[in-house]
Amino acid sequence: MSYLIYRCDCGRVLYSKDTTKTKKCPCGKTFDVKKRRILKKAETISDAIAEVQKMQEEIYGGVCFKTANEL
Repeated sequence: MSYLIYRCDCGRVLYSKDTTKTKKCPCGKTFDVKKRRILKKAETISDAIAEVQKMQEEIYGGVCFKTANEL
């Protein structure tokens, strides 16, 4: 099984299993995964998560993810 990495129309980078048919973005839009332009593929979930975070930081300029105790 692999994971597909793609973007929603709102700009958010998302990932899902290659067997997923539909996905709902946090913005509220639901779309057919197979009709999206696939940007990358990842073999493991940890690779997919890391790639999504990297792409989000590139798009939004160095967003830093922090835990609550670091704030």
